[in-house]
Amino acid sequence: MTLTKNAMVREIGRRTRLKNRDIQMMLEALVEIWTEELVSGGRIEVENFMVFETQTIDRGSQPGELRNGVTASPAPRIIRRLVIRVSKRLRRQLNNQNQSEF
Repeated sequence: MTLTKNAMVREIGRRTRLKNRDIQMMLEALVEIWTEELVSGGRIEVENFMVFETQTIDRGSQPGELRNGVTASPAPRIIRRLVIRVSKRLRRQLNNQNQSEF
């Protein structure tokens, strides 16, 4: 199952009795704030859930090349990637769920 933004809005509205329009505006603002924070190199920690952070990787003086079949172009020396780690609590819950299924 995939939890889409629209499904989240409906479920939050059902649980809180807030207006769907207000919930949608809040979710869009949250995504915008998180995006700005990650792009600026920040870190987002949602307690008992996940940690989102960006890592900057310097590939050194010989980063290699990127190939798309026919042509090759130099790979960027410095790259940034998003790292997502689950909290210990969520990891424990996921592991308990997996063990109970077997």
